[in-house]
Amino acid sequence: MAATKPVLYSSWISSCSYRVRIALNLKGVEYEYRAVAWNDPDYEKINPIKYVPALQDGDVLVSDSLAIILYLEEKYPQRPLLPQDLKKKALNLQIANIVCSSIQPLQCYAVVGLVNGKLGSDESLQIVHHYIDKGFRAIEKLLEGCDTEFATGDEVQLADVFLAPQIHAGVTRFQTDMSKYPHLERFYKAYMEIPAFQVTCPENQPDAPSS
Repeated sequence: MAATKPVLYSSWISSCSYRVRIALNLKGVEYEYRAVAWNDPDYEKINPIKYVPALQDGDVLVSDSLAIILYLEEKYPQRPLLPQDLKKKALNLQIANIVCSSIQPLQCYAVVGLVNGKLGSDESLQIVHHYIDKGFRAIEKLLEGCDTEFATGDEVQLADVFLAPQIHAGVTRFQTDMSKYPHLERFYKAYMEIPAFQVTCPENQPDAPSS
């Protein structure tokens, strides 16, 4: 009997979901995409905090993009995303955590007030730019002198899986000037040439708006 495909509960615009889609594609794991609306009351049964993504893999249910990707790293060791070298592994984890802890949550619509109207859109965008800039400058500093094709080597690794969606959101949603971050600008151009990144882009998801 054929194994059941993992189910990814996702949203097209979610950069957290985008990370997991990239990881699944890089590892060659076929999965079922289930779109989740932000106000879907049934999704709370899947993930009590109601954020996307969540992954159902057999009898294992995991939420939070970093937890999901680390789970995938163990379950599907083909095409590893974390290097064996401890220094490089630590750098990958550090960059991933800067993105998922110090940038992405602080650009969330609910946090900057774009949903409940606490702030005007211009002021909200300034806040988003502040935290993206702070995080991107820190990553540029960590990668000072980097001459590899990607963030931590000549193969895509965990840092890249987190950087690509964050840069994509910066460019397409928040008008981020990537010329201020030469390493990240260079990596992003390389990411967008890779099929696993292209097919998982937000605009290519089944629940993305048609225009």
